[in-house]
Formats: sequence, structure tokens, C-alpha cells
Amino acid sequence: MFENTTDAYLSTVARALDGTIYEDPPILFGDTKPGYDATNREYGWDWPSVSFTMVGTKRLANVRFTLETAIRENIPGDFVETGVWRGGASIFARAVLFAHEQTDRRVVLCDSFDGLPAPDEEKYPHDKGSDFHTYDALAVSVDVVKRNFEKFNLLDDQVVFIEGLFKDTMKDVTSEKIAVLRLDGDMYESTIDPLRHLFPKVSNNGWVIVDDYHVVPAAKAAVHDYLDEIGYEDPDFQEIDGVGVYFRKNTRKIPNKSLWKRVTSRT
Repeated sequence: MFENTTDAYLSTVARALDGTIYEDPPILFGDTKPGYDATNREYGWDWPSVSFTMVGTKRLANVRFTLETAIRENIPGDFVETGVWRGGASIFARAVLFAHEQTDRRVVLCDSFDGLPAPDEEKYPHDKGSDFHTYDALAVSVDVVKRNFEKFNLLDDQVVFIEGLFKDTMKDVTSEKIAVLRLDGDMYESTIDPLRHLFPKVSNNGWVIVDDYHVVPAAKAAVHDYLDEIGYEDPDFQEIDGVGVYFRKNTRKIPNKSLWKRVTSRT
């Protein structure tokens, strides 16, 4: 049984977004086995053929947890996602804001909406051999994502789309404060660019989610390189599902104030 109507609504939206409500089969590639598998969908180990997110049930629940915590604790700021695919995680973020009658927070979706870029191996050696740019299934247009929002009656002026490669568009994120930053760039370049521009805007005690921390070594390296770059001490990474992690920003863990000032001045 649900605790209340808010829980019933959000639970149903989540099941529609991750496909567990209708058990759609995965896109077949590599060694993917045909047919719906509940465990694969729970942990986001498959790419759904129809449903709107590949992050899986547990990482989708993490979106709700972090946003509801920010609301409960009055942590100011928007929900910003870098790398959105069909938009499912951001649709769920908008549903959470709607359910809790939050009218002063936005959901900001950042994506090329044309797939991932080819790796710049000279500038970002960690991305050497990345072939995500060859997967047509990862290219979902902004119009399709907007229609997906409309299917849940959640497309309004609290939803913002920023289209283009992160190296060009992170400066266009106008959020003054970010309560939850969700990184899902699948590459070193597509992780460190958002961090350099957006982490300074994350509110103290706000959340940073790294979707592919344990499965894309380049993304993990980008997170640690950036935190080392700003002198951030001992991030308290929390596990989500063996794939993604998240942590709370604590400004007391940035002891080098002169370095931090230089970092924030370039955003």
C-alpha cells in the first residue's frame, strides 16, 4: 500500500518511466539477451526499447530521494541533468516538484540531443576508444524529449532545454543555484566540463549524482580529477546500485579558498 497520494502518484510515474509497469524488452546489441528482465531493469543494466529512461529503478528512486531531501531541508536551487537521453530522469524530477507544489525550482535538461561526441583523444586521453558516438539509439531529439514530457502533462515553463555539446553550452545554464546536479555524460570530457561550470553553483548540502561512476572509468576519472583540481577533501560517496554514486557538497571540504575563488570566477 502507498503511504499517501503523493507516494502513489510518484511511484506510478516512476514505473511508467522505467518500463516496469509494462515490461518492455531491451534494445538488442552486444550480448544483450532478448526479453524483459526485472533485475536488469532494476539496476539499469539494459537499454529499454520503449520506456523513457535507462537509469533503472534504483537510480530513478535516487532522483526522488535527493530532490525530496532538498525540498525538506530547504536547500535552494534547480535540478540540472547533463545527459538526458529520452528525458526520463528529468521528467521524474519535474513530477517530484509538481507533487510537492514546488513552483520556484526548475528542471534543466542539458544534452546535444544528437548523441555523444566523438572522443577528443589528444585533449582527453581517458576517452580513448570511446565508441558511444556510434550508437544511434543514444541520439534522441529535443522535440521527442519534449513530447515525452507532454505525455505526463509536465511540460511547462519550469522545464528548460539547453541544446548542444557541453563544451559550448554549460555557460548557458542560467541557474544561480543548483540543489541536485545529475551527471550522465558517459565520457571524461562530458563529465568534467559540467563539473567545472556547474559544481560551483551547487548549494551547500546540495547533491551531486554521477550516473555511470562504476561502469565508465573515464567518467570516474573526471570526477576525481576535478575534485583534486579544486582541493575538495574526502568526498563522501554513497552507493546507489553498484553503478551510480552520489554525494553532498560540503564547502568546508574546500580548504584552499584562493583556488576555489579562481575556479568559481570562470563559471
